[in-house]
Amino acid sequence: MALARVEDKGDRLVVVNMNASRRGALTPEFYETVMAAMAQAAEPRIRAVIITAEGGFFCAGGDLNVLISRRDLPEMERREKVDMLHDMIRAIRGCKVPVIAAVEGGAAGAGASLALACDFIVADEGANFTASYVKAGLVPDGGLTSALSRLLPRALAMEMCLLARPVSAARMAALGAITAAVPAGTADAEAMALADALAKGPREALGVTRQMVAGAYEATEAAQLDRERDAMAAAQGGAEAAEGIAAFLEKRKPDFTK
Repeated sequence: MALARVEDKGDRLVVVNMNASRRGALTPEFYETVMAAMAQAAEPRIRAVIITAEGGFFCAGGDLNVLISRRDLPEMERREKVDMLHDMIRAIRGCKVPVIAAVEGGAAGAGASLALACDFIVADEGANFTASYVKAGLVPDGGLTSALSRLLPRALAMEMCLLARPVSAARMAALGAITAAVPAGTADAEAMALADALAKGPREALGVTRQMVAGAYEATEAAQLDRERDAMAAAQGGAEAAEGIAAFLEKRKPDFTK
């Protein structure tokens, strides 16, 4: 039985976690499907990627039945298994277009890592984000400590990671850690609306900008200024800037879909 699929919607790709019986627990098939979608997103026609799930729960993270089976593996092999997750996170971060998470029900453990790796996170207001690793005697992975330390106050990040206390989507949205908390059952529709807005924008400029924003946290101001200089100089000579500036001066809406 397939556990993941990609739906090609023309100007966007929708990655669907189909492991509903395990509340969207992560699988090698899902990793491979996400990474394939991120590679396909390099095609000029693709303007956004949406990650969602069947069954009313976005992702419960790692399957504990699988994780317990790794106990007797050599540590190097265990590291390789974790790198499967990390390669997926890197692929999302390196995508050429914005990535949107549509979260229904909740995102736990590496499922929270997956959601927070995306550029936009739309979650139903009843959903919870949980770093539940300590309950199983484990530690966070998938870049979760990095994401939480950037997005949340330190005390709340510690509360999530050390006490495994869930944080509601409504609170995450109020803190600016996710894009929006929406009524239950509407996360997919809201994600599609975001993709609609992105599809009308300048693809190359959006892609470069998302990379600059993502890298700014770790860069020095001097390095970021140089990066912005180089990106702006390149953009000024491009077709998107020609269309955007012309449209502004002519008092019309730009058409970046040509």
